[in-house]
Amino acid sequence: MPGIDDKRPFVPLKIAVLTVSDTRELADDKSGATLAERIEKAGHVVAGRAIVTDDVEKIRAQMRTWIADKAIDVVISTGGTGFTGRDVTPEAVEPLFEKRMDGFSTVFHMVSHPKIGPSTIQSRATAGVAGATFIFCLPGSPGACRDAWDEILVHQLDYRYRPCNFVELMPRLDETMRRPKAQGATA
Repeated sequence: MPGIDDKRPFVPLKIAVLTVSDTRELADDKSGATLAERIEKAGHVVAGRAIVTDDVEKIRAQMRTWIADKAIDVVISTGGTGFTGRDVTPEAVEPLFEKRMDGFSTVFHMVSHPKIGPSTIQSRATAGVAGATFIFCLPGSPGACRDAWDEILVHQLDYRYRPCNFVELMPRLDETMRRPKAQGATA
């Protein structure tokens, strides 16, 4: 049965939050604030927070900066995953992936469907790994951020979660062992 193994230590991660929006500023960024609050409540560290406009090169530049930063373990973006002309987050980020995480989108839609019904198909939520950094691209609504964090990410970003989680994979994400072994991790 899946759940927390109390015999394992909690391993805090450094997580950056990127809001993609033409209209938001830090003061009214509800989705970014929702993620930051949940990250800290779970015991992790908000290692960076930024807002960029819906522009492929600006999104990519911020992602590349965080991917190159060895201190950042995870990047979560919010916004730009819809179908309008300005929604370009997947186009900006997916080319950076070394490995796609197709299951994330599937599970995200499974979580969303009971809450918003078939409207979940309007999201192009995506995830992958780049430079030994986990990247998750979420829709721009606080509800979607809550759902993704509360029902997927809080578990997969917790070393204690069994039967498996992303934290135990971190030391093995790349051949060069760019990252030191997560403190307390046995893998």
